[in-house]
Amino acid sequence: MAISPLAGKPAPKEMLIDPVRLEREYFERKPDLDDPGQLVSFGTSGHRGSPLRGSFTEAHIIAITQAICDYRRAQGTDGPLYMGKDTHAVSGPAQRTALEVLAANGVQTIIQRDDGFTPTPVISRAILVYNRARAEHLADGIVITPSHNPPEDGGFKYNPTNGGPADTDVTQWVENRANELLRNGNTGVKRVGFTTALNADTTHQEDFVLPYVNDLRNVVDMEAIRAANLELAVDPLGGAAVHYWEPINTVYKLQIAVVNPKVDPTFSFMTVDHDGEIRMDCSSPYAMARLVGLKDRYQVAFANDTDADRHGIVTPSAGLMNPNHYLSVAILYLLAHRPHWPAQAAIGKTVVSSSMIDRVVRKLGRRLSEVPVGFKWFVPGFFDGSCCFGGEESAGASFLRHDGSVWTTDKDGPIMDLLAAEITTRTGKDPGEHYRALTAEFGTAYYTRIDAPATAEQKARLEKLSPEAVKEANLAGEPITAKLTHAPGNDAPIGGLKVVAHSGWFAARPSGTEAVYKIYAESFKDEAHLDAIVHEAQEMVNSALGPATYS
Repeated sequence: MAISPLAGKPAPKEMLIDPVRLEREYFERKPDLDDPGQLVSFGTSGHRGSPLRGSFTEAHIIAITQAICDYRRAQGTDGPLYMGKDTHAVSGPAQRTALEVLAANGVQTIIQRDDGFTPTPVISRAILVYNRARAEHLADGIVITPSHNPPEDGGFKYNPTNGGPADTDVTQWVENRANELLRNGNTGVKRVGFTTALNADTTHQEDFVLPYVNDLRNVVDMEAIRAANLELAVDPLGGAAVHYWEPINTVYKLQIAVVNPKVDPTFSFMTVDHDGEIRMDCSSPYAMARLVGLKDRYQVAFANDTDADRHGIVTPSAGLMNPNHYLSVAILYLLAHRPHWPAQAAIGKTVVSSSMIDRVVRKLGRRLSEVPVGFKWFVPGFFDGSCCFGGEESAGASFLRHDGSVWTTDKDGPIMDLLAAEITTRTGKDPGEHYRALTAEFGTAYYTRIDAPATAEQKARLEKLSPEAVKEANLAGEPITAKLTHAPGNDAPIGGLKVVAHSGWFAARPSGTEAVYKIYAESFKDEAHLDAIVHEAQEMVNSALGPATYS
């Protein structure tokens, strides 16, 4: 992977977006419905796109919101809809558009007062708290965010009554209905003007901040953090959690330094990511360069992406922790410090997360549940308490309350941040030091992810591959112990292939948007062994897929 010469450096002015132009394009551009890239398309985290590419416009948001209204009606969902937005330039306009449609459809809609920002986990928690002990008139939600994507992007995702990311059957229904509306010129949409929508009896402006902040004591040991008086810092990366940290300081008498309190839709304060893009990726050492530079000034520092569903942990001992490393430490700590969690509750990980997690879970005698990529796969387990922790290699995770009940069914970056402070407080060692101890016990994990070219036809074949398509018996000199196309934890298709040996593994999955497939690989031997795994992975996958044919 080529690293941009700008990586880790302040974003130059010529890279910055023009928010006025972007908003104009949002309202004025009409999507080309003959271009599949300009239709509504729900990936693992909702519909994403940009006004500059004709893939995130007012027409899209009108159609998606009406489709959600139609879906709610079909499901009998008639409780309130909690709607949040992040700080991307088109998130505000998209929220206004959505409110116009929701009000016209008579949906009781709750938004943050004073036009404020709302993190994804806050919406998930609000849905669950409202629905607790209710069997009817259930709530659901919308979050307007493209996550850590560049400033010119927008995103729109739906969380049904379980509070988590919508499952494929839901998103497919909404996507199909939205595209049907788009093709009909949105003539089937109900809509009122924004002033009418904002003043409608169905629109409610409430404070989401303090209910979430006050409830944090029930999921993280906030008293222990207060008593320890640690030197802590946070960089919200200009995202939706920016106005949550001072209330956290006030309520819990903490002194977390907010080292970057700015909100700027151009994200001009960011350092450039590996590929030369501005991206608010709290797991990237390039995007996190400023906070990493402060690592020796604080006992723990942390950051979140723009909708605060991901975390980045910086410690003096390790700098920015690899997400896989921190997940392993978090699991080790939580299973020893949450006595009221159900003993039979599983630890959830995705098939492309580090097998260091497997070793930790096995050591503690707990059950591991390995699921496909996508946080939606953890939702049922969190909802009923059969999963106590779920984490992704892309720095998304959540866990149960102290009493073993559900906290969120979506990723929660702030609790993962605060957990790092709790770990440091209660153990006297920061998470980086704990991971060093894990490597002393289990060995060093060498992990990588690369992209390999693939045609659309090859990507489609990879998604439907059978284990028998892999003829090889060995991987990098070791016998293959498993060839997986379904996740061991729930038998759901992983949309690709995972091959496992004693000291390493690889997984291959097609990209949803690019002409590549992604290879994830890990070795518990050394870099040379990892390189051998990657090389053989490409050979195995290419052999299994066969040559592409063109008509």
